[in-house]
Amino acid sequence: MKQGFIKVAAVTPKIRVADTQYNTKQISGLMKESVAQGAKIIVFPELCLTGYTCQDLFLQETLLNGARQGLLQLVEQSNGLDGIFFVGLPYEIAGKLYNVAAVFSHGHVLGLVPKSCIPNYNEFYEARHFTSGENLHTEVTLLDGSRVPVDRDLLFVCENMPKLAISVEICEDLWTPNPPSISHALSGADVIVNLSASNEVTGKDSYRRELVNGQSARLICSYIYASAGEGESTQDLVFSGHNIISENGHVLAESRRFEYGITCSEIDVERLCEERRRMNTFVTEDTHTRIPFSLEMEETELTRFIDPAPFVPKDKANREKRCEEILMIQAMGLKKRLEHTNANAVVGISGGLDSTLALLVTVRAFDLCGRDHEGIIAVTMPGFGTTDRTYDNAVSLIQTLGAEFVEVDIKNAVNVHFADIGQDASVHDVTYENSQARERTQILMDIANKNNALVIGTGDLSELALGWATYNGDHMSMYAVNASVPKTLVRHLVRYYADTFDDMRLSETLYDVLDTPVSPELLPPEDGKISQKTEDLVGPYELHDFFLYYLLRLGFSPAKIYRLAKIAFDGVYEDAFILKWLKTFFRRFFAQQFKRSCLPDGPKVGSVAVSPRGDLRMPSDASAALWLKELEQLE
Repeated sequence: MKQGFIKVAAVTPKIRVADTQYNTKQISGLMKESVAQGAKIIVFPELCLTGYTCQDLFLQETLLNGARQGLLQLVEQSNGLDGIFFVGLPYEIAGKLYNVAAVFSHGHVLGLVPKSCIPNYNEFYEARHFTSGENLHTEVTLLDGSRVPVDRDLLFVCENMPKLAISVEICEDLWTPNPPSISHALSGADVIVNLSASNEVTGKDSYRRELVNGQSARLICSYIYASAGEGESTQDLVFSGHNIISENGHVLAESRRFEYGITCSEIDVERLCEERRRMNTFVTEDTHTRIPFSLEMEETELTRFIDPAPFVPKDKANREKRCEEILMIQAMGLKKRLEHTNANAVVGISGGLDSTLALLVTVRAFDLCGRDHEGIIAVTMPGFGTTDRTYDNAVSLIQTLGAEFVEVDIKNAVNVHFADIGQDASVHDVTYENSQARERTQILMDIANKNNALVIGTGDLSELALGWATYNGDHMSMYAVNASVPKTLVRHLVRYYADTFDDMRLSETLYDVLDTPVSPELLPPEDGKISQKTEDLVGPYELHDFFLYYLLRLGFSPAKIYRLAKIAFDGVYEDAFILKWLKTFFRRFFAQQFKRSCLPDGPKVGSVAVSPRGDLRMPSDASAALWLKELEQLE
């Protein structure tokens, strides 16, 4: 439960229709097994104490009494189990029969939640037996004499984890145009549980999955769906036990159909609260009765997948679709700017990943404009650190793509500048490096003036997050096409081009660019090879992109990011290595905001960006002390 994680379970018992004693025993065993696996929220199917398919047996007092007796047994057995349980049963109230979810924890029933929407179509005839509980607001006395509330609008709130608030809907409630879960979420529920008995027909599983997943996305909640399975009557229907645990539009766990048992995963309550906090259209209205319960605070062991590359789609089909979409967003943004200014384009080409992507995007934008590539002035500017490999790749790219080739050797100009400012050329300090970057930017800007052109920025999101850019050097441009593309995604975009482009020469060049170490090439080569490798200086970009995603997209604390990173990169990096670069990330992220505060325009392509005009409103002199203090305490 620490850091917002809590393990949950959707459980399908193997039952016998109308045998409440047998069903009670099965449910009890699965309650204990679920808790043994670490689950704290345990959800069973609709009417599972009796079976959903009892039909007119629901009118028998013997069955109803058996369900009441079974409930008391389960409640008593929960006394030694640390969890909150949701079990379905029929319950008679004031002479009417209701399909309810009993909610209990630590030996006490917290409330009964009735089903609102009673189906009476096709194979479902619940209205023959059950009454809607939509407007039911009352109390009942259980067999043990305790009084408990009965209400659709109950909110079960954890006292020692106040952000955890749970509400209930039952099967058909979700399938209606206005599900109760909408008002539940707007009243603060971030976990919705659904006790269901959804029969199986061809193709229904896909619709059910989309329904659950979509509702969790719309309501920014976790949705736990437990459905009836083996043991229900097959007189007319078959039930598959299709259990789904979803969080904000992502399926965390899903059972195999036509099996029974426990489906577990961990939900992240803090993440849900963060998502709602940043979404000001999510307006809450506290209309529910709050019922407190408590759970023991402990660290939840995480089994859910933690993606080490959150910016990069996983499967090939989605990756290609995403890459094509991102390239079009970049190109369409530049197309609009070119048409508005009636300008040409100037791009500095180093032979590295970022400038390669910028040139590819510029070429696509010109194609969209119906313009000849000769309007793209591609400038290579060899300096003190340029290697034959990157120079040759730069030349090959420019020539293959049909842009105008311009070469300006910057060494003499930079040496003159060194003399002007009194810089010893043998001292390879930050002035030595940045002077080259600023000289290159000056050349690009002046060539743009000369040719009625815009300077196209090449720097990426990861470099902006770390401040790995020379202020008023590569930091500056007239339109920055890569500004919201993280380094890990830049690599995939270039690879996508290499894999799909028809020109073999271009593809071979792109593959070599991909194999070239990331470097600003501002220090002299060693034996003709790159001597200055960026990731040796600032750390692996795959780590920094991971840190950046969880900081800006979800607002996680440094300790939580560190915990997730250890899981995501287990076997790749040592814990101490991850912590070292996490500290570097936070120091640089806070210290370098002044560079991000004056960024040029550029298209947003994903959910994380640092534009001072939109996504990141951050003071340039904010202190990182609180974040770094938390990291120091992790050692």
